[in-house]
Amino acid sequence: MPSLNFIEPELNLPQIIKTIENGLPISKFQTLRDNLGVPDKDLAKYIRIPKSTLSIRKRKGKFSFVESERLYRIQRLFAKALEVFDDVDLARKWLKEDAYGLGDVSPLEYAATEIGAREVEDLLGRIEHGVFS
Repeated sequence: MPSLNFIEPELNLPQIIKTIENGLPISKFQTLRDNLGVPDKDLAKYIRIPKSTLSIRKRKGKFSFVESERLYRIQRLFAKALEVFDDVDLARKWLKEDAYGLGDVSPLEYAATEIGAREVEDLLGRIEHGVFS
């Protein structure tokens, strides 16, 4: 089962924020890509960076602050989906398929903004508590 500790588990919230501000290493992209079971181009689309920028980041070794925030946002949703469904394949599938409760848009696409990501988290909360959505 993939690790839910995307950023080192021993870090407190201010340290996590600082890590994101300093830019997440490219290895976090690769970990999330593998956890979601998507190709680079799809994960890059979900965090809203062009392929050319991804190539630059791979050479540089880390992401910008804004890109790191987006990457962390998608990881947060994956962790929540994994917690709700308790099955990696089901969590992956749910995140990638169109969701009725999100206007027939996939949760990963809906999470292009923080507001959208919060709605995905709310939907996962309703699913977790057995509320039809």
